[in-house]
Amino acid sequence: MSTQTYQFQKVLKRSKTGAASSRASRRIIGIDPGLAGTGWGILDNRDGKALYVDHGIIETKADRPRAERLFFILTSIRAIIEKYKPSEAAIETLYFGKNVSSAIPVAEARGVISAAIAEKGLPLREFTPNAIKQGVTGSAGANKKQVQEMVRIILKLDDVPKPDHAADALGAAICAAHDGSPQA
Repeated sequence: MSTQTYQFQKVLKRSKTGAASSRASRRIIGIDPGLAGTGWGILDNRDGKALYVDHGIIETKADRPRAERLFFILTSIRAIIEKYKPSEAAIETLYFGKNVSSAIPVAEARGVISAAIAEKGLPLREFTPNAIKQGVTGSAGANKKQVQEMVRIILKLDDVPKPDHAADALGAAICAAHDGSPQA
């Protein structure tokens, strides 16, 4: 029986956009991972100003096998990255509070999302939920509605971004935009 071994460096190639991102103009994809719903948001950071591009949610059906749901998230993130061509990514870190068992599917979703981002060679920034709340509203204790409203104000949107997973994703992108240049 033979096995094939792949060297990580040969599989992963840094994208030209990821490697050549500039502080003057950066396109950022923010992601709030989840198995049932993964929020995403795209913004441009030009000369220190966050400019809204788009947002949405990737929804999977609970009656489908977990592997199928994860594959759908993976292929959807790939398609979003291909469509919008971000130069960097920001993702909300895992938070499981009292229910540790719910963290496992979210961790799996984070895994396929991180793989899609790495596949494209994008720098990935990670922010805790409290860091996103602090960065967007000024208070780590802000609630979902406060985060949504501040995202609306910062990005000069007519309405709050919905669902809240998409608002959290835009919040992660805002934090990356305000936190300086991307990290490899």
